[in-house]
Amino acid sequence: MFQLGKTIVSEDILEKDFVCNLAACKGACCIDGDAGAPLELEETKIMQAIYPKIKPFLRQEGIDAIEAQGTFITTEDGEFETPLIDGADCAYVMFDKKGTALCAFEEAYNQGETDWKKPVSCHLYPVRVKEYSEFSALNYHKWDICDAACTLGKELQVPVYKFVKQALIRKFGEDWYMELEKVAESQR
Repeated sequence: MFQLGKTIVSEDILEKDFVCNLAACKGACCIDGDAGAPLELEETKIMQAIYPKIKPFLRQEGIDAIEAQGTFITTEDGEFETPLIDGADCAYVMFDKKGTALCAFEEAYNQGETDWKKPVSCHLYPVRVKEYSEFSALNYHKWDICDAACTLGKELQVPVYKFVKQALIRKFGEDWYMELEKVAESQR
């Protein structure tokens, strides 16, 4: 681990390789697991505001889950997450013709319906951010459903921090990312 401004960063983010391989995993991260995607308070407001623009992209099961639970849920710990369909799929998941899970937020963004891509926690994956009062901790999340992404990342020689560059800039800013690159270069 190393410190960068008000962040503590796992060296795995610099050392591990990763490139999503949707052809192999079919977007399993959106449909596996036991919790929704972590959300920031500001994102919950955005989600409520743009829900009418997202709704046409959703499956009926997603609409039903959102209308029953809300555009987001609050956990017992007071944290915010996307709601789930029957404790499994993210309510905002949709599927393409090949059966690959896609994000309705990202699809609406790609089609110019909104200017918000998706929750930053999803955009950052496989990097997970844990907020503390004095700093943010960034860790690499290893999940067996992403083995194909690790293999592809290794083949293409793309470290995690480069794969999630745009998301890291979105979350921490361009200056922070440039400092991260300097640390990565010094460790080579």
